[in-house]
Amino acid sequence: MRRPDSSRFFSLPVADTIRHMVVMGCLGGFLLVFAVAGSATAQAVKEVPGSRAEIQYSFAPLVRKVGPAVVNIYARAEVTERRASPLFDDPFFRRFFGDVFPGEARKRTAQSLGSGVIMREDGLVVTNYHVIKGADEITVVLSDRREFDAKILLEEERTDLAVLKIETEGENLPYLAIRDSDELEVGDLVLAIGNPFGVGQTVTSGIVSALARTALGITDYSFFIQTDAAINPGNSGGALISMDGRLVGVNTAIYSNQKGSGGSVGIGFAVPSNMVSTILDGVEKGNVVRPWIGVSGQTMTPDLAEQFGLPRPVGVAVTDVYPDGPAANAGIRIGDVILKVSDREIVDEQALRYRVATRPLGSEAQIEILRGGTHQTIDVPMRAPLTQPEPDLTDMRGQHPMLGAQVANLSPAFALEHGLDDMSRGVVVLKVARRSPAARVGLRPGDVVLKINDDTIDMVSKLEPALMSAKNAWRISIRREGQVLTTEIKG
Repeated sequence: MRRPDSSRFFSLPVADTIRHMVVMGCLGGFLLVFAVAGSATAQAVKEVPGSRAEIQYSFAPLVRKVGPAVVNIYARAEVTERRASPLFDDPFFRRFFGDVFPGEARKRTAQSLGSGVIMREDGLVVTNYHVIKGADEITVVLSDRREFDAKILLEEERTDLAVLKIETEGENLPYLAIRDSDELEVGDLVLAIGNPFGVGQTVTSGIVSALARTALGITDYSFFIQTDAAINPGNSGGALISMDGRLVGVNTAIYSNQKGSGGSVGIGFAVPSNMVSTILDGVEKGNVVRPWIGVSGQTMTPDLAEQFGLPRPVGVAVTDVYPDGPAANAGIRIGDVILKVSDREIVDEQALRYRVATRPLGSEAQIEILRGGTHQTIDVPMRAPLTQPEPDLTDMRGQHPMLGAQVANLSPAFALEHGLDDMSRGVVVLKVARRSPAARVGLRPGDVVLKINDDTIDMVSKLEPALMSAKNAWRISIRREGQVLTTEIKG
């Protein structure tokens, strides 16, 4: 550190020096009075550290408090693999014989490592779905090295979350309280606790780098907290902690500069605690049912924003409204622009899905829209997805091109349960048997049957009669990934 030049200080005339000291003393007294007077206000304001002493802090008291509630999770699954002679790996044999010679089947135990968070004193643990996916055995290891077998209470691939239960025989375990993740701000300090690379419990610190990251495609509800706290393989399912010792997120994914095989580069993502709350509520009720309003739309682009007269590209332009859904009944129409849900800005369609999904069932959300250049607020009830029509699950039989397909009627609830588009209506293909006529004509799971010849198909009950009435010629129209495809088959 550079020292002040004392010769320059003492070269000042004595009188000037005294006046300088008096002024500085008065100024210091004024600042002290000002600081005391404003202390009540300062307590409510987040400030940047102003001295060396203020940045010499330690997270040790916080880690001692929350660390015991973060656990390690070991998942094991028995998988079958085939081991063939190296001869059959030759491209020549593969080209002509394919997998005709699959080799001898062998079983081995696959293991995965992750982290988890105790959310209730009786042993309820939240982790990532991908940590325990397909597991036959799950072991939870506490911070004091005690081990417990765990069972899965609930798993949800759409959010990449799962809930486990360990038997504590009446012992109360340390657990974390949940904080509203909407209270976070960019720049807030956070801790990430987990078990990276299996080295044991590790704590890293960082800040919230961004909120509401949506364009990631990690889950169906892509809405993540981004942090620069070091997160590595094995941290998945661990806790993201705020400075008051509460859970604000579950660490889920990282960006890597080695196509997923590398370590942290300072870009990690966590599922917000508000989404964790919904899955915990689902455990209490036996299954997860989230609100659904029945709209879909297009994320606002700069060109669209200009057309709608918006100063910047935010919001979702409604392109479809489900008949008799909550949004339709409340008065939302195609062409409206959804700007806010309960005072939370909507930047894209993923944000809209998240904001609706994390609202309490049975409540009302105030949805701000832009219609014809005028801002309006519409109260939309938060209701469960519609369950009608009944699925009418059917395996297609008979002499026609859809023999071997399994079909069902689509309802929003059925679509969401099977990972399909909840706004689709009609008859969906769920399965296609190998080497069946349905497979030969190119049908795939997820296809929605629209027409058979000139007959519109909106129910399973209409599908088989339309197929059987055709005379050795079928023109089948389907919708696949937003496109309508038509093929003609001769008998």
